Amino acid sequence: MSTERVGLVSTVTSALLLLVHSNLLISLSATAVAVSTIVLADLPIEPVPLFIVFAATLFVYSFNRLTDLAEDAQNVPNRAAFVERYGTVLLAIGGVLYLLAIAIALVTEIPAVPAMVAPLAVAVLYSVVGVKRILLVKNLLVGLSWGAIPLGVGVYYGHLFTLDILFTSAFITAALTIAAVVFDIKDIEGDRAEGIATVPLVVGVERTKQVAAVGSVALGLLVAAFVAVGPLHRQYLLLVPFTGYMAVYSLLARVERTPLFYGFVIDSEHLYLAAALYCTDVLG
Repeated sequence: MSTERVGLVSTVTSALLLLVHSNLLISLSATAVAVSTIVLADLPIEPVPLFIVFAATLFVYSFNRLTDLAEDAQNVPNRAAFVERYGTVLLAIGGVLYLLAIAIALVTEIPAVPAMVAPLAVAVLYSVVGVKRILLVKNLLVGLSWGAIPLGVGVYYGHLFTLDILFTSAFITAALTIAAVVFDIKDIEGDRAEGIATVPLVVGVERTKQVAAVGSVALGLLVAAFVAVGPLHRQYLLLVPFTGYMAVYSLLARVERTPLFYGFVIDSEHLYLAAALYCTDVLG
């Protein structure tokens, strides 16, 4: 490989790692969940709910990266080094955006504004109170937190108690709980050192991968069944190949996989789903 190509690959890799380590990618992925919900519920896309989701996610993950430095130093030392250098600045940026999102919600009189403190409460429960040390509880907390995004969309548009919103919330909760379990595979050494109980530590990596894959397939079959019997429209069938994608990355997960695998294969999955849903919606 030529020197120029090596330099280009190095530059691209560095840029991608910046997106992952800075939490910009995961924040965009959370925003994509809001986009998917809006498309599935046949609602107009507006910037305010998307900004609120992005800001809240950036704040929560920037906070957790700082509190999780001990495990990250073992699991992902390069990310830990990045957080040690830039983590405080990223938290400050996330905090400012989070406060701005709350201010916008107050000014525009969005319903249930007090519920916007929930992301901060989740961050504290996860890392400060330490629920992440309890087997499966941290995975469920991640799943429920992401599953709240469709509910927030429902509140914003006044469509909370509709099948589209409630089903999408349940689907995202299940999908993110599975993804969180798979993510624990890469963190197994640091979690063992810190005494954090995780599924891979309790049942082993191979069994974890198998259970995650089976759970993903079961989720896809559930979606297909709901479409087949009529409650959900046919666009929901795009969630079926998405669950197949989940099953594949579950089986491919390894302790030694790089942050780019977990960042761009797993964390970015909802960006791919939102793009597919939006494109099919536009094309009719």
